Amino acid sequence: MDTDESGHYAAMYKPFHLIGLELNISILSAGLYGGPTGMTRAFKGDVVATAKRALQTGDILDGEGGETVWGKLLPAERSLAIGGLPIGLAHGVTLRNPIAEGQVVTWYDVDVQSGDPAVTARKTMEQDFTSYGHDGKLSK
Repeated sequence: MDTDESGHYAAMYKPFHLIGLELNISILSAGLYGGPTGMTRAFKGDVVATAKRALQTGDILDGEGGETVWGKLLPAERSLAIGGLPIGLAHGVTLRNPIAEGQVVTWYDVDVQSGDPAVTARKTMEQDFTSYGHDGKLSK
């Protein structure tokens, strides 16, 4: 585990989740303290759907763990600029445009359910972060 110079912060990479340990802490923290178990101070990164293979108009994306797309981490500013489709919303949506292997899928490439609460929440978040800088300060 790498520690920063101060010795107070560290990061550990593990290609798996320890759900049995993590879930209990999250539930207790939310239930007892009424707060989030982890949150960022600013929107810095975004995981967008990226084609695993060449995709055709009319193909239906199968989301995380599927055969059509994988999640690619992009700086949030770039993701917002290109209209990247979040990997979490890339399930059960139909392509309007062909996508080359390795190409990021955008909102413009898919038909989404406009009344879907998750899509509405994401679109609101995108608007908020277009008005506010990625550091949380209002842009002028």
